[in-house]
Amino acid sequence: MSSISIQTAISTGRGELVNVRQRTLLMAKWRVLWVVAGFALVAMMALVRIAFLGLFEVGSTNRDMAAALMPARADIVDRNGVPLARAFPAYSLWYNPAALGGNGPPLVHSARQVAEQLVAIFPDMDVDQLTQRLADGRPGYLRRRILPEDANKIHLLGEPALEFPRETERYYPQGSMAAHVLGFVGADGHGHVGMEEVFDKRLTDPNNRGVPAVLSIDTRVQGALEDELSKGMMESNAKGAAGIILDVDTGEVLALASLPSFNPNLIDRAGEANIFNRVTNQVYELGSVVKPITVASAIDAGVVTDLSKRYQSDRPLAIGGFQIRDSHNFGASLNIPEALIHSSNIVTAQVGDELGGARLSATMRALGINERPTIELPARGFPIWPKGDWSRITTMTVSFGHGVAMTPLHLASAYAALVNGGVWHPATLQKVEPGQVVPGRRVFKASTSARMRQLLRLIVDVGTGKKANAAGFRVGGKTGSAEKPGAGGYRRTSLIATFASAFPMDHPRYVVVVMLDEPQGTVATSGQRTAAWNAAPVVGRVVPRIGPLLGVMPDDTRDVDISDLAPLIASGEGE
Repeated sequence: MSSISIQTAISTGRGELVNVRQRTLLMAKWRVLWVVAGFALVAMMALVRIAFLGLFEVGSTNRDMAAALMPARADIVDRNGVPLARAFPAYSLWYNPAALGGNGPPLVHSARQVAEQLVAIFPDMDVDQLTQRLADGRPGYLRRRILPEDANKIHLLGEPALEFPRETERYYPQGSMAAHVLGFVGADGHGHVGMEEVFDKRLTDPNNRGVPAVLSIDTRVQGALEDELSKGMMESNAKGAAGIILDVDTGEVLALASLPSFNPNLIDRAGEANIFNRVTNQVYELGSVVKPITVASAIDAGVVTDLSKRYQSDRPLAIGGFQIRDSHNFGASLNIPEALIHSSNIVTAQVGDELGGARLSATMRALGINERPTIELPARGFPIWPKGDWSRITTMTVSFGHGVAMTPLHLASAYAALVNGGVWHPATLQKVEPGQVVPGRRVFKASTSARMRQLLRLIVDVGTGKKANAAGFRVGGKTGSAEKPGAGGYRRTSLIATFASAFPMDHPRYVVVVMLDEPQGTVATSGQRTAAWNAAPVVGRVVPRIGPLLGVMPDDTRDVDISDLAPLIASGEGE
């Protein structure tokens, strides 16, 4: 019995052990299932979240990554993709007087010693000005855009108040080239003066920062214009100069230069000297370059129908107590071609008188001369424009370029309309893509424009514009030498010398305007101050340099036909 009881107890114990093991195994399986279910649930939630983001939300991580890779300010490039303005990381020199803390002096050494040490690193800085700046104890920039090796030298000075934070700076790889077109970015991070100001929002927009802003400027053409304009300014000892090259069919500005210029990379050191734009912001009485506009208006209105008609020219024209004179005596009478060749005020005034103030004013209004020049730049000068109905004396003086003041850009746009078939187009600094519709309005008949191409070519061929006659490029244009107004009347010793031109005149493509402010008679200009001797030669040098770059090759076998005008011309020259 006892044996049987023991065996039964053993069997019962074994059965209970088996049951415990089975329950433990089952519980383990359930735990595994719960863990797997938990992982599956988490995975499912992750997949749902990913799907939701993909379907309904922008990938902020990708956006943030793309934004981080983009420049802080978009590039500006010329029409061929050449960089004109770029953003890049750089060091700056910042003065922090509170760096040492406490009430003691902000510098370890004296302000004078620190200034001398900094000038040893940056020789263009002024010791006295820098000493005063450090002594003032005001925080601020001492210098922008310093090189890493210069930052290391500053660190070795042992002055905690001299900090060099790493910042994003604006860099102009072409230096002063096209400075008046570009403008600059100030310490406030915003654009000033030029297209930097015009495009400020677009250049900093996160949606556009990766795409450069494309200008109409061609750096090759811009460089040639600035170079020759600078030479002309130095040769004539002028105090300033302006130049513009314009596409006659689109209004695109290929080059725009105002001298003296500035380097936007150095604007924080040089201040804002020379930022004034003579091409778009300063208005001038430009003189005889207006005469072709008067003649074109008269031809268009039917006032001038016979170019052989002769006008009295051997004595001053008395009107309203004033006398209108010519620079030389060109004989008893002149016809229209001769009047333009010799630049006769007397004859042009008679044509203007016959045309009348209403019609001459209407033509100039159609050319936009009565309002600020049309271009994107913020600096645009308002013309001096006679008010009300024009009197006879006003009409006659305006006809030869006095009594109304305009910018060189006004003149360039007007000459484009003179030669392109008669259509005025607004000037633009943005590249016009092929096929893009260009706004414009008709000012002259196509036949009038054709006649003006002949007359302008004639002036360069045998008249006052001879020194602009670049061989093979069929240049046409008009000189203008106007006395500057001053207290008590016009100043005979101060001139504005201008040459307005276009080429090639058998199929005009570009207008070139050059202006010199107060040129002097020098050895280089044979002692002469007038446009025939200083502004015209600049155009004569610019055109051969830019023509081949723009697809206009010299060709002596082609020219505008002026054979019907040749019999009307006598010999001699004017201004």
